[in-house]
Amino acid sequence: MDAAEFVRANTVLGTPSHVPEIRLHLADDAMPLWHKTEEELAEVGLPAPFWAFAWAGGQALARYVLDHAAIASGRRVLDLGAGSGIAGIAAAIAGARHVVPSELDRFAIAAIGMNAAANNVRLDATVGDILGEAAEADLVLAGDIFYERPLAERAFAFLRRAQADGAEVLIGDPRRTYLPFEALEPVVTYSITVPLALEDMDVKKTTVWRLK
Repeated sequence: MDAAEFVRANTVLGTPSHVPEIRLHLADDAMPLWHKTEEELAEVGLPAPFWAFAWAGGQALARYVLDHAAIASGRRVLDLGAGSGIAGIAAAIAGARHVVPSELDRFAIAAIGMNAAANNVRLDATVGDILGEAAEADLVLAGDIFYERPLAERAFAFLRRAQADGAEVLIGDPRRTYLPFEALEPVVTYSITVPLALEDMDVKKTTVWRLK
């Protein structure tokens, strides 16, 4: 079973709670899916299946972009740590010229491709670690990436370089542990319903932040 077949077999096409305009291939529970991924594909140490859920930060970014389409229209957009691709899909719907979702997980890349097709948009997803590279974007969207210190530090450095190169940087985050508050200013806050199995509460107050 290849990645696309696995995604199709273990998800259903649905709509995120805060962005009903977008359709995604979603799963019900993370841990059983994670174990099933390793068992069926005979691989250990695979990344968690972040691609199978509409996380709060990604939903916040998607909602903001859809409601403020001018921020993405005609621009080159990078969706960093894209997961399901929800923020990038919103940017494409809003009229972005070119959207690149970036992910480490080939299953995420498969899910992003399927989700793009479900929403009739084109995304040019790339797999691999790009944090040492240039963003090459006018707008960088980063949802839910500040949950581990090493990743947070590298991602923040990448976002700072992107900003220095002229990109606007928006971060969707419900105040996760390693979010660099002092470097951010809030743009808008939403109350987003999320699966209780994923978070510590079923409604997360989630902010779209702008890098100062």
